[in-house]
Amino acid sequence: MDVSIGDQVRLVRPLPYLKTADPMPMLRPPDLVSTDEIGEVVGLRAMETAAVRFRRGTFLVPLAHLSGPSTELTES
Repeated sequence: MDVSIGDQVRLVRPLPYLKTADPMPMLRPPDLVSTDEIGEVVGLRAMETAAVRFRRGTFLVPLAHLSGPSTELTES
């Protein structure tokens, strides 16, 4: 999936853990972000990874685990 900064995305499937996008990353439990929550890409990192801001924090997520927001969740 091609993403750019500012795109809205959501998780395709839950991750085993979440890694924060802080200067010193920490592992967080996966239940902080649900698969129906929409996040915003705030940075692109190496190794096909994006920094995505969700309601409960900004996490590093592999691009393979992201998709665009579904049409029923998008506001006009």
